[in-house]
Amino acid sequence: MQKADTVLDLIGNTPLLKVRKLDTGRCELFLKLENQNPGGSIKDRIALSMITAAEREGKLRPGSTLVEATAGNTGLGLALVAAQKGYKLALVIPDKMSQEKISHLRALGARIVITRSDVEKGHPEYYQEMAERIAKETPGGFYINQFGNPANPEAHEKTTGPEIWEQMEHKVDAVVCGVGSGGTVTGLSRYFARVSAETEFILADPAGSVLAGYVKDRTLGKAGSWFVEGIGEDFVPSIADLSRVTKAYTIGDAESFAAARELLRAEGVLAGSSSGTLLAAALRYCRESAAPKRVVTIVADSGNKYLSKMFNDNWLADHGFGSIIRADR
Repeated sequence: MQKADTVLDLIGNTPLLKVRKLDTGRCELFLKLENQNPGGSIKDRIALSMITAAEREGKLRPGSTLVEATAGNTGLGLALVAAQKGYKLALVIPDKMSQEKISHLRALGARIVITRSDVEKGHPEYYQEMAERIAKETPGGFYINQFGNPANPEAHEKTTGPEIWEQMEHKVDAVVCGVGSGGTVTGLSRYFARVSAETEFILADPAGSVLAGYVKDRTLGKAGSWFVEGIGEDFVPSIADLSRVTKAYTIGDAESFAAARELLRAEGVLAGSSSGTLLAAALRYCRESAAPKRVVTIVADSGNKYLSKMFNDNWLADHGFGSIIRADR
């Protein structure tokens, strides 16, 4: 068992679990359990990387206030690291985020600003625009900007990628990722381009996001709306390098929620809504494959942040997902 001097030492080196009870066709499917990070998500990695980089570059000083726009998990990672390092933190969060995330953030000492989730980039109440403005108006404020911060993909290129490669014993045919900020797919694809150029990268994208369409024809359509949290965008983040993504699946909310609930029943893994999207895409890819392949996807965060939403039958029924409940029974 690992011995740690601080909670930050527990970030990374997460387990890899083989899927055994779900239909994966001719393929083997493995889950990188990023929900096992101390803050409960893959975003702990980038939070530590981005704050460390800012310290190294002299952009932070004692008493600095970090400011970020987040769907919740990056905020949780930043709150964890900021608390350990003695920084203040202000977070701008769209109003569709789960109450569990918001309560967790406040318990860690973060200041929360809730903004609208029904406006697009360029609108003054869009969460990134608001966070950047708050950082400029705050004495000692520093805008983290996960969507344009090179220390974001660097975290995955230097840690997540090598971990998967070693855990998979240097045999990885495909990796299924989602895009929130784009750091995961960018960092992983850069690493695998060096060690295993033949490894495919597959995008799992919520219905309503523009990214799957961008992968397919390099054009940006009109964004819709979706309930899944943490992935999908109405723009292509500046750090998102999708050049190595060869295939994209569009996954609706119902399929995402059903996949996450099935993962809990079949494999005992309590995963979040974006993980349901990734799993649904990975299962489609595996079942379509005519050849046996070794495929990896990510459990990006824990489902305990969504107990009041996709794991709540009343919430599902109220939002038009009653068919999931009936299928479960």
